[in-house]
Amino acid sequence: MTTGSAIAPSPWFVRPPADHPARLFCFPFSGSGASAFSAWPAALEDIEICPVQFPGRENRLGHPHYGTYENLAADLVEPLTSLLDRPFAFFAHCAGALPAYETVLRLAEAGLPTPDCLFVSGQPAPHDASRDPMLTMTESELRDEVEAFVRGRGIEPRPDMLDLGLMVLARDHAAAKEYRRETPVAVDCPIVVLHWRDDQDLTLADLQGWRHYADSVEFRVVGGGHYDFMNAPDELAKLLTRWL
Repeated sequence: MTTGSAIAPSPWFVRPPADHPARLFCFPFSGSGASAFSAWPAALEDIEICPVQFPGRENRLGHPHYGTYENLAADLVEPLTSLLDRPFAFFAHCAGALPAYETVLRLAEAGLPTPDCLFVSGQPAPHDASRDPMLTMTESELRDEVEAFVRGRGIEPRPDMLDLGLMVLARDHAAAKEYRRETPVAVDCPIVVLHWRDDQDLTLADLQGWRHYADSVEFRVVGGGHYDFMNAPDELAKLLTRWL
Protein backbone atom coordinates (compact mmCIF):
# COMPACT_ATOMS: atom_id res chain seq x y z
CA MET A 1 0.00 0.00 0.00
CA THR A 2 1.24 3.46 -0.83
CA THR A 3 1.69 5.57 2.27
CA GLY A 4 0.31 9.09 2.46
CA SER A 5 3.78 10.58 2.99
CA ALA A 6 4.94 9.21 -0.37
CA ILE A 7 2.23 11.03 -2.34
CA ALA A 8 3.25 14.34 -3.86
CA PRO A 9 1.12 17.38 -2.98
CA SER A 10 -1.53 18.35 -5.49
CA PRO A 11 -3.27 21.72 -5.96
CA TRP A 12 -6.53 19.78 -6.10
CA PHE A 13 -6.34 18.96 -2.39
CA VAL A 14 -5.76 21.51 0.37
CA ARG A 15 -4.86 18.95 3.05
CA PRO A 16 -1.76 16.75 2.81
CA PRO A 17 -2.51 13.02 2.39
CA ALA A 18 -2.59 11.00 5.61
CA ASP A 19 -2.84 7.33 6.53
CA HIS A 20 -6.38 7.05 7.81
CA PRO A 21 -8.07 3.74 6.92
CA ALA A 22 -10.62 5.48 4.66
CA ARG A 23 -10.95 8.72 2.69
CA LEU A 24 -13.88 11.01 2.02
CA PHE A 25 -13.50 13.30 -0.99
CA CYS A 26 -15.67 16.40 -0.62
CA PHE A 27 -16.97 18.42 -3.58
CA PRO A 28 -18.04 22.04 -2.85
CA PHE A 29 -21.10 23.86 -4.15
CA SER A 30 -21.13 26.57 -6.83
CA GLY A 31 -19.24 29.71 -5.89
CA SER A 32 -17.41 28.02 -3.02
CA GLY A 33 -14.22 26.07 -2.47
CA ALA A 34 -12.56 23.55 -0.22
CA SER A 35 -12.94 25.85 2.79
CA ALA A 36 -16.62 24.86 2.88
CA PHE A 37 -15.37 21.70 4.64
CA SER A 38 -12.95 23.33 7.07
CA ALA A 39 -14.95 22.13 10.10
CA TRP A 40 -15.10 18.51 8.97
CA PRO A 41 -11.68 17.10 9.97
CA ALA A 42 -12.32 17.83 13.64
CA ALA A 43 -15.83 16.38 13.48
CA LEU A 44 -14.92 13.20 11.58
CA GLU A 45 -11.59 12.26 13.10
CA ASP A 46 -11.65 8.61 11.97
CA ILE A 47 -11.88 9.46 8.25
CA GLU A 48 -9.39 11.36 6.16
CA ILE A 49 -11.30 14.39 4.89
CA CYS A 50 -10.11 15.35 1.40
CA PRO A 51 -11.82 18.55 0.23
CA VAL A 52 -11.45 18.96 -3.53
CA GLN A 53 -10.27 22.41 -4.59
CA PHE A 54 -11.66 23.31 -7.99
CA PRO A 55 -9.51 25.69 -10.06
CA GLY A 56 -10.54 29.35 -10.16
CA ARG A 57 -11.17 30.03 -6.44
CA GLU A 58 -9.51 30.46 -3.05
CA ASN A 59 -5.86 29.37 -3.24
CA ARG A 60 -6.40 28.43 -6.92
CA LEU A 61 -7.88 31.77 -7.92
CA GLY A 62 -5.10 32.30 -10.46
CA HIS A 63 -5.76 28.95 -12.16
CA PRO A 64 -8.01 28.95 -15.25
CA HIS A 65 -11.62 28.07 -14.49
CA TYR A 66 -12.53 24.49 -15.35
CA GLY A 67 -15.13 25.58 -17.92
CA THR A 68 -17.47 22.58 -17.86
CA TYR A 69 -18.31 19.82 -15.41
CA GLU A 70 -17.11 17.29 -17.96
CA ASN A 71 -13.70 19.01 -18.12
CA LEU A 72 -13.56 19.19 -14.34
CA ALA A 73 -14.25 15.48 -13.94
CA ALA A 74 -11.74 14.49 -16.62
CA ASP A 75 -9.01 16.68 -15.11
CA LEU A 76 -9.63 15.30 -11.62
CA VAL A 77 -9.06 11.64 -12.50
CA GLU A 78 -5.25 11.81 -12.59
CA PRO A 79 -4.78 13.62 -9.25
CA LEU A 80 -7.23 11.19 -7.64
CA THR A 81 -5.51 8.05 -8.91
CA SER A 82 -2.77 7.80 -6.29
CA LEU A 83 -5.31 8.34 -3.48
CA LEU A 84 -7.64 5.44 -4.32
CA ASP A 85 -5.60 2.83 -2.46
CA ARG A 86 -8.08 2.39 0.42
CA PRO A 87 -11.87 2.53 0.94
CA PHE A 88 -13.24 5.92 -0.10
CA ALA A 89 -16.47 7.78 -0.74
CA PHE A 90 -17.54 11.01 -2.42
CA PHE A 91 -19.64 13.65 -0.68
CA ALA A 92 -20.95 16.47 -2.85
CA HIS A 93 -23.23 19.34 -1.94
CA CYS A 94 -25.63 21.14 -4.27
CA ALA A 95 -24.21 21.61 -7.78
CA GLY A 96 -20.96 19.93 -6.68
CA ALA A 97 -22.88 16.66 -7.00
CA LEU A 98 -22.83 16.96 -10.78
CA PRO A 99 -19.03 16.92 -11.34
CA ALA A 100 -18.79 14.33 -8.54
CA TYR A 101 -21.16 12.06 -10.46
CA GLU A 102 -19.27 12.68 -13.71
CA THR A 103 -16.01 11.84 -11.93
CA VAL A 104 -17.38 8.46 -10.82
CA LEU A 105 -18.22 7.67 -14.44
CA ARG A 106 -14.73 8.62 -15.61
CA LEU A 107 -13.03 6.56 -12.92
CA ALA A 108 -15.04 3.54 -14.08
CA GLU A 109 -14.20 4.24 -17.74
CA ALA A 110 -10.50 4.33 -16.83
CA GLY A 111 -10.71 1.01 -14.99
CA LEU A 112 -9.93 2.69 -11.67
CA PRO A 113 -11.59 2.06 -8.30
CA THR A 114 -14.92 3.80 -7.79
CA PRO A 115 -16.33 5.07 -4.48
CA ASP A 116 -17.89 2.77 -1.92
CA CYS A 117 -20.68 5.34 -1.85
CA LEU A 118 -21.66 8.59 -3.56
CA PHE A 119 -23.37 11.01 -1.17
CA VAL A 120 -25.30 13.78 -2.92
CA SER A 121 -26.71 16.58 -0.80
CA GLY A 122 -29.39 19.09 -1.74
CA GLN A 123 -29.13 18.65 -5.52
CA PRO A 124 -31.59 17.33 -8.14
CA ALA A 125 -30.39 14.52 -10.39
CA PRO A 126 -28.28 15.32 -13.48
CA HIS A 127 -31.20 15.16 -15.92
CA ASP A 128 -33.14 17.56 -13.65
CA ALA A 129 -30.21 19.93 -13.03
CA SER A 130 -31.66 22.75 -15.12
CA ARG A 131 -34.45 23.11 -12.54
CA ASP A 132 -32.06 24.72 -10.06
CA PRO A 133 -33.82 27.99 -9.12
CA MET A 134 -30.50 29.81 -8.74
CA LEU A 135 -29.81 29.40 -12.45
CA THR A 136 -32.58 31.86 -13.26
CA MET A 137 -31.36 34.58 -10.86
CA THR A 138 -30.22 37.96 -12.12
CA GLU A 139 -26.76 39.30 -11.26
CA SER A 140 -28.31 41.51 -8.59
CA GLU A 141 -30.12 38.54 -7.05
CA LEU A 142 -26.93 36.47 -7.11
CA ARG A 143 -25.05 39.26 -5.38
CA ASP A 144 -27.73 39.31 -2.68
CA GLU A 145 -27.34 35.54 -2.36
CA VAL A 146 -23.57 35.84 -1.90
CA GLU A 147 -24.03 38.61 0.67
CA ALA A 148 -26.62 36.61 2.61
CA PHE A 149 -24.38 33.56 2.63
CA VAL A 150 -21.36 35.52 3.90
CA ARG A 151 -23.42 37.20 6.61
CA GLY A 152 -24.85 33.81 7.55
CA ARG A 153 -21.31 32.65 8.31
CA GLY A 154 -20.88 35.54 10.74
CA ILE A 155 -18.73 37.67 8.42
CA GLU A 156 -19.39 41.28 7.50
CA PRO A 157 -18.93 41.30 3.71
CA ARG A 158 -16.75 43.98 2.10
CA PRO A 159 -17.59 45.17 -1.44
CA ASP A 160 -14.42 43.63 -2.84
CA MET A 161 -15.27 40.32 -1.16
CA LEU A 162 -18.72 40.38 -2.74
CA ASP A 163 -17.25 41.21 -6.16
CA LEU A 164 -14.87 38.27 -5.95
CA GLY A 165 -17.55 35.89 -4.70
CA LEU A 166 -19.90 36.96 -7.45
CA MET A 167 -17.22 36.45 -10.09
CA VAL A 168 -16.55 32.88 -8.95
CA LEU A 169 -20.27 32.12 -8.68
CA ALA A 170 -21.00 33.53 -12.15
CA ARG A 171 -18.35 31.31 -13.74
CA ASP A 172 -19.61 28.26 -11.89
CA HIS A 173 -23.18 29.05 -12.93
CA ALA A 174 -22.10 29.27 -16.55
CA ALA A 175 -20.82 25.68 -16.23
CA ALA A 176 -24.05 24.62 -14.54
CA LYS A 177 -26.18 26.15 -17.29
CA GLU A 178 -24.15 24.36 -19.96
CA TYR A 179 -24.37 20.96 -18.30
CA ARG A 180 -26.79 18.55 -19.95
CA ARG A 181 -27.32 14.84 -19.34
CA GLU A 182 -30.68 13.99 -20.80
CA THR A 183 -30.49 10.22 -20.20
CA PRO A 184 -29.47 8.81 -16.82
CA VAL A 185 -26.35 6.65 -16.76
CA ALA A 186 -26.02 4.49 -13.67
CA VAL A 187 -22.88 4.40 -11.55
CA ASP A 188 -21.59 1.15 -10.07
CA CYS A 189 -21.75 2.30 -6.45
CA PRO A 190 -24.59 3.00 -4.02
CA ILE A 191 -25.96 6.54 -3.89
CA VAL A 192 -27.24 8.18 -0.72
CA VAL A 193 -29.35 11.26 -1.40
CA LEU A 194 -29.57 13.78 1.43
CA HIS A 195 -32.42 16.26 1.80
CA TRP A 196 -32.11 19.04 4.37
CA ARG A 197 -35.39 19.36 6.24
CA ASP A 198 -35.31 23.17 6.39
CA ASP A 199 -34.13 23.73 2.81
CA GLN A 200 -36.30 26.54 1.46
CA ASP A 201 -35.63 25.85 -2.24
CA LEU A 202 -35.84 22.07 -2.59
CA THR A 203 -38.25 19.37 -1.51
CA LEU A 204 -37.62 15.66 -1.17
CA ALA A 205 -39.71 15.18 -4.31
CA ASP A 206 -37.24 17.34 -6.26
CA LEU A 207 -34.49 14.78 -5.58
CA GLN A 208 -36.30 11.61 -6.66
CA GLY A 209 -34.65 11.59 -10.09
CA TRP A 210 -31.54 10.08 -8.51
CA ARG A 211 -33.43 6.75 -8.37
CA HIS A 212 -32.32 6.16 -11.97
CA TYR A 213 -28.59 6.50 -11.29
CA ALA A 214 -27.68 3.37 -9.30
CA ASP A 215 -29.04 -0.04 -8.37
CA SER A 216 -28.99 1.05 -4.73
CA VAL A 217 -30.33 4.55 -3.98
CA GLU A 218 -31.22 5.58 -0.44
CA PHE A 219 -32.94 8.82 0.54
CA ARG A 220 -32.33 10.36 3.95
CA VAL A 221 -33.82 13.51 5.47
CA VAL A 222 -31.44 15.30 7.85
CA GLY A 223 -32.11 18.20 10.17
CA GLY A 224 -30.98 21.66 9.15
CA GLY A 225 -30.93 24.08 6.26
CA HIS A 226 -29.20 24.07 2.91
CA TYR A 227 -25.79 25.16 4.18
CA ASP A 228 -25.77 23.39 7.55
CA PHE A 229 -23.68 20.57 6.09
CA MET A 230 -20.68 22.91 6.57
CA ASN A 231 -20.82 22.35 10.33
CA ALA A 232 -20.67 18.54 9.96
CA PRO A 233 -23.66 17.97 12.28
CA ASP A 234 -23.73 14.71 14.22
CA GLU A 235 -26.60 13.26 12.19
CA LEU A 236 -24.66 13.77 8.98
CA ALA A 237 -21.39 12.50 10.46
CA LYS A 238 -23.05 9.26 11.52
CA LEU A 239 -24.45 8.71 8.04
CA LEU A 240 -21.07 9.27 6.43
CA THR A 241 -19.11 7.01 8.75
CA ARG A 242 -21.64 4.19 8.36
CA TRP A 243 -20.35 3.61 4.83
CA LEU A 244 -16.62 3.59 5.49
